[in-house]
Amino acid sequence: MAFLLSRCSKLSLRNALMKTYSDSAVRLRILPSTTCMFDEAVEIKLSGLTPQQRVELQSNLQDDRGVRFKATATYQADEKGEVDLSRHPSLGGTYTGVEPMGLFWSMRPDVPHSIVVKRDASTPLNYHIEASSGGEILAKETNERHFTGPGVRRAPVSDGRIRGTLFTPPGEGPFPAIVDLYTLGGILYEPRAALLASKGFVVLALALYGHQEMPKKLDKIDLEYFEEAVIFLQKLPEVKKTGIGIMSISKSGEIALAMASFLPNVKATVCLNGNIANVVFPLHYKDMIFPHLTAHLERITVTKSGILDIRDVLEDPMVKENRAKVIPIERASSNFLFIVSEDDRNWNSAYYAEQACNILKEHGKTNYEVVSYPKAGHFLEVPYMPHYSSGVHPAVSQVVAFGGETKVHADAQVDTWRRVQEFFRKHLQCPLKSVL
Repeated sequence: MAFLLSRCSKLSLRNALMKTYSDSAVRLRILPSTTCMFDEAVEIKLSGLTPQQRVELQSNLQDDRGVRFKATATYQADEKGEVDLSRHPSLGGTYTGVEPMGLFWSMRPDVPHSIVVKRDASTPLNYHIEASSGGEILAKETNERHFTGPGVRRAPVSDGRIRGTLFTPPGEGPFPAIVDLYTLGGILYEPRAALLASKGFVVLALALYGHQEMPKKLDKIDLEYFEEAVIFLQKLPEVKKTGIGIMSISKSGEIALAMASFLPNVKATVCLNGNIANVVFPLHYKDMIFPHLTAHLERITVTKSGILDIRDVLEDPMVKENRAKVIPIERASSNFLFIVSEDDRNWNSAYYAEQACNILKEHGKTNYEVVSYPKAGHFLEVPYMPHYSSGVHPAVSQVVAFGGETKVHADAQVDTWRRVQEFFRKHLQCPLKSVL
């Protein structure tokens, strides 16, 4: 009986909230549409409020692992009873000030130190947005944010040793092509590849390890595996034969530099917060072996919040005894875009990019650009993705800081995305398009 009464009470409360919501004159609009691409900004507007009324906005997301992310903000309606996130400031919550996309990039996980996981980029992420006041729900709406644009094709790849996912734009092509590498951990990461395909590139999101029947752990990196991926792309009839681009971040950065240094058909290489030397595993290519930098765990420090800071654990790659571990990028004919975050706590990516440019300059090269973001952190993701400021690092199996101030980091992600597209369009010989 007590169970039935409790259930009836919950149903009564739910019905009351539904009644309040359905009877409300408040309207929540997401413009220009409730459905959009993930890298597109939207406008959020409320109308039908009383003048000066306080209203709480909340956004919720559940990723593919079932982890929930949430952002909150408090607004005050203007004299017309309206709230426009592009004009009115948040007075408190997970962000403050005039931030049209704050309900997206300021999200925080209910499981600490979690990153948003999207395993299948052919399906959208749904952001549920709710307006309430005085504990009563006034309006709800859902923003369906897609990674694949109309006509983009997604196909699992199992070719020889190659494992990954291929994203192809609509049409016959030929299109410029990119190999998209993610970070240490070996996971197959599709969102960035899918979005790049939606901009007109054939993109292979390449798995490193731990995917399907691939080994769960590695004891070395075999560059010939990545060479096979480049050859696989070049043989596709829908791919242009003008050279391949490489997209990388973190640990995959030195793999991308090695690909550019040893594989002749790599023409454009993006390195997001990468290293100039080999790390974690020995790197093998034919009869060459690049040893990895030694990590000095005694250099680990602990932040005020009790999280490990591993930024300075690696040896300096530029000292004489470590030069054999540095990727010989002076060999490369590729163009390079080094993007670095100055508050990267994973390692000193700004220093590594500076040394890479010095090496190229010393060899008479001008094939490089550097973009630096003060106060941004290690994981520069696609626009409006929640900031991943800390998480379990595969190399130490503990939670570490990745750095970055949330708002600055969010702006850096938007700017990075624009620059990456422009760089690939310029150097892979494809027509200019508007980029976000």
